[in-house]
Amino acid sequence: MRIFLTGGTGFIGSHFLNVAHAAGHEVVALRRPGSIPPIPLTSEPQWIEGSLADDHRDSLAECDALVHLAAAGVNPSDDDLEDLFLINVHQSLSLWTQAVHCGIRKLVLCGSCFEYGASGQRYEYIPITAPLEPTNAYGCSKAAATFAAYGLCLTREIKCSVLRPFHVFGDGEAPHRFWASLKAAALSGQDFPMTEGQQVRDFVPVKDVATSFIDELTRNDQEPGKLKLRNIGTGAPQHLCDFAQYWWKYWSASGKLFIGKESYRPNEVMRYIPEV
Repeated sequence: MRIFLTGGTGFIGSHFLNVAHAAGHEVVALRRPGSIPPIPLTSEPQWIEGSLADDHRDSLAECDALVHLAAAGVNPSDDDLEDLFLINVHQSLSLWTQAVHCGIRKLVLCGSCFEYGASGQRYEYIPITAPLEPTNAYGCSKAAATFAAYGLCLTREIKCSVLRPFHVFGDGEAPHRFWASLKAAALSGQDFPMTEGQQVRDFVPVKDVATSFIDELTRNDQEPGKLKLRNIGTGAPQHLCDFAQYWWKYWSASGKLFIGKESYRPNEVMRYIPEV
């Protein structure tokens, strides 16, 4: 299969490239000028440089499917609502529409667990039917993108899936995120202060998430015109403190793990687990 990929220099995207090439797929990957993947690639895709707003019909016309991983706002500092909706909704929908016009009938899009927001804490296991009640600008834009995908799927009779990964971790993760900062402290011999760690999360390895996107491309259980939603997780709830202690020991850290040193964030959701 020849795949058009966005977000190939991102955290999930770089792992997707390695999994896709291992499975024998060809990938045409869109990247911003100067951007590079955060992990080594086993093989280079056919890179094209530009943005979601550009005309990519020539490249799309040569592909069988579109995998859309690119998004603005993953970094918490990028929270300008207008920019998030411009990129995550308007420009993304424009690209998806180009793909459909070029004859691509299979789209696999990356949603977010943060689309559920406040509703997620009302469930022991969050179903895909849970109301979307995002609590930040990024979650709002991703929820709006899902509704845009609904509209495209309905009006163009295509096969379109939105996959919502939960708490992804692994090599290439942004330095400010929990697992990455935990690893940096462990390997440098520093102490690591954290909360009591009673938050319950579904921590899913990034390679498993990348594999889920590949699997979705090859599934034949979808009816054209009906958007398919999937939560991506392990199905194994875990306390944050247990997760931290496992990895601290795995890395043979010489520093101390100071559990309870930090306060919980305001309005911390203590349980956020998907039904998978």
